Amino acid sequence: MDISVVIPLLDEQESLQELYDWIAKVMQSNRYLYEIIFIDDGSTDTSWDVIEKLTQENPTVKGIRFQKNYGKSQALDAGFEIAKGNVVITMDADLQDNPEEIPELYDLIVTQNFDLISGWKKKRFDNIITKNIPSKLFNAVARKTSGLKLHDFNCGLKAYKNEVIKAVKVSGEMHRYIPVLAKNQGFTKIGEKVVQHQARKYGETKFGMDRFINGFLDLITISFLSKFGKRPMHFFGLWGSFMFLFGTFSAIYIGAFKLFKVFNNIKTILVTNNPWFYIALTSMILGTLLFLAGFIGELIIKTKTNEKHYTIKEKLNF
Repeated sequence: MDISVVIPLLDEQESLQELYDWIAKVMQSNRYLYEIIFIDDGSTDTSWDVIEKLTQENPTVKGIRFQKNYGKSQALDAGFEIAKGNVVITMDADLQDNPEEIPELYDLIVTQNFDLISGWKKKRFDNIITKNIPSKLFNAVARKTSGLKLHDFNCGLKAYKNEVIKAVKVSGEMHRYIPVLAKNQGFTKIGEKVVQHQARKYGETKFGMDRFINGFLDLITISFLSKFGKRPMHFFGLWGSFMFLFGTFSAIYIGAFKLFKVFNNIKTILVTNNPWFYIALTSMILGTLLFLAGFIGELIIKTKTNEKHYTIKEKLNF
């Protein structure tokens, strides 16, 4: 199979038939062997009914229905798990991503041997204040932190080699950082392509300003995990040991200085009246807690299982 198109969605009943027709037209005109995987992330409208109709009419269409809304990352993860195409294309279901971009994305992966191509919506039709400016700020911080020179981390239109999507595990709200996750797995040939952005035709966006706040928090998380995810003791143990030793030597110094003054009949204050005593004590306690955090982190890594963070209610055409 040449291409798998993975489409997560939530309440997009108006656009699904039009999106399918558009993708099918592009695929057939280029004579690709393909599949389209719709993942219904707990829609409350008739999106699933439309998907059922499409799967009955077209064996190339597959559907996954979640028990409830779990989020875009979980939907992508479910689609990645069953995608069979040599190249996997992801796009949103709201018709803001243009299927006409698929052939060029496919060629970049196949002929130029890129591991991943991320779309860049250079010209956008979103609200400047609530989406464009926060998005530019968010992407600037993401570039600086991750080291990837991408202009649009949050673009849903991306292309991957199949082995890339099988290697990365997308959970939480990490779908924005799949290129970073791929880089952490050793896939270094990551490129970018300017893609056409279209104004939303139906409904309203499902994402508010909170996605940028969550995005920044996720960026901190993934930056830490990329460095210490496999060895938390190297971070917590190092700082825990440093703080514990600092507190211990400070306490010894305070005690020794107190004894020196007592034996030499020099007027002195009680140890408990010395503020440095509490600083030393706090440092020892924090050091112990950090060291224990690293130790517990190591135990979790050794014993964790790759359990799914979503429940599938129904599958079609599998």
